[in-house]
Amino acid sequence: MTTLTDGTSTLTRDALAVLQPGFTGTSAPPWLLRRLGEGLASVGLFGRNIASPDQLASLTAQLRAERDDVLVAIDEEGGDVTRLEVRTGSSFPGNHALGAVDDVALTREVAAELGRRLAACGVNLNWAPSADINSDPGNPVIGVRSFGADASLVARHTAAYVGGLQSAGVAACAKHFPGHGDTAVDSHHALPRIDAELSVLQARELAPFRAAIEAGTRAVMTAHILVPALDPERPATLSPRILTGLLREEMGYDGLIVTDGMEMQAVAGTYGIERGSVLAIAAGADAICVGGGLADDETVLRLRDALVAAVRSGELAEERLADAAARVRALAAWTASAGERGPARGAPTGQGSRVVSAGHSGSAPRVDVGLVAARRALTATRAEHCAPLAEAPYVAAFTPVANFAVGDQTPWGVAAELQRMLPDTETGSFVGERAGSEALAAAGGRRIVAVVRDAHRHVWMADALDTLLAARPDTIVVEMGVPQSPPRGALYIATHGAARVCGLAAAEVIAGA
Repeated sequence: MTTLTDGTSTLTRDALAVLQPGFTGTSAPPWLLRRLGEGLASVGLFGRNIASPDQLASLTAQLRAERDDVLVAIDEEGGDVTRLEVRTGSSFPGNHALGAVDDVALTREVAAELGRRLAACGVNLNWAPSADINSDPGNPVIGVRSFGADASLVARHTAAYVGGLQSAGVAACAKHFPGHGDTAVDSHHALPRIDAELSVLQARELAPFRAAIEAGTRAVMTAHILVPALDPERPATLSPRILTGLLREEMGYDGLIVTDGMEMQAVAGTYGIERGSVLAIAAGADAICVGGGLADDETVLRLRDALVAAVRSGELAEERLADAAARVRALAAWTASAGERGPARGAPTGQGSRVVSAGHSGSAPRVDVGLVAARRALTATRAEHCAPLAEAPYVAAFTPVANFAVGDQTPWGVAAELQRMLPDTETGSFVGERAGSEALAAAGGRRIVAVVRDAHRHVWMADALDTLLAARPDTIVVEMGVPQSPPRGALYIATHGAARVCGLAAAEVIAGA
């Protein structure tokens, strides 16, 4: 074990190098800068760290002033899961909307534009795309984060997304290996289990990850799920059979393997984050994501010391830890070289991503590629009795509890966009058994726009729609989750996601109905 001139050992530096911690605040705290100087190689950003593109660019510049090759990671899927636009809603529709369009060139361009925005802000690793197949329509954590329920569709769009994102010099991270779509449990709260046969997993769950690997994805994120057909004892994140045997050896993947958040209860509640981190590195993971919930120096030191102690006790091979740290540094080197070819860090980013319309010259009017995609993804079904709006409507939003990945900070729905188009629009939010009758009373004589999100997963929400439609058959229904039931209402709009641009696309249709 070598001791370096700054007093740290190579073992300690390697233990720090494999951590991807978060922090609080919109500037780097002193402890984080200190750990970067001691060997920390990655930092994870969340919505709490971002106020504006300019502020984010300043923050990443602050990090790079301490370590110029730092990996700055973010969970920016677009759609429902956004960190860049957590306070306004995303300028990009999510995966399910892109899958509904099923134009791989469009998916690639959306990912490239998102990548350019990230690169301009100094972010070089995106924990995206979700390569999960939404096999279980009741899935509480994937849903519209998936391109769809068909393996071949998800595979081709995963590959297109990886290619687009990395064309901007931002490393893609296909997640959540070996596939989180066929689960009825959110791994933020408990350990999910997938009981599919091996042949089903090979043909279904693994297909998008094979496509991502073939497309050259620089990172893969593990899932905290138990898959008995692959390993009956340990969840994927902690399984040598799955990470080394399947992903490395059988599937031939040689890039970075990063864990999902280690503070999630699927691991933290069963193994603890220290023990879980040691087992994950030993199993073949290269980077430990922590910081969505735990974001302090104490956590970093606990994990660093747990890894060092595991090496010294013989539980974790020093060579395995060194190999993991080397993969982190190799990805950092790739992003540095890619960044030299991509957008200048700190360049102006604006609020929307924009591309020139097809068929026009560079001086022609420019079109927002995210809005184009949202408009193309939207489907509208009109009943024979559907009449145009005679006045500004009443928007009744039936609001479910947001899952942890989406968060409850990001606005969603159509009300804000409709109010810009029709200023007299009124709105209310409803939840629970009496939601339908309460919405009827609040609306009075106004035309109702009922906005739902995965109505098939929430009995109270489906009942609220029944109540509204029985009393007011002219109700307009907007489904901003995964559409399941047959079209209902005078006008039924499926946006395939709740991003801001999805709401704007729906509002355009409603205002012109």
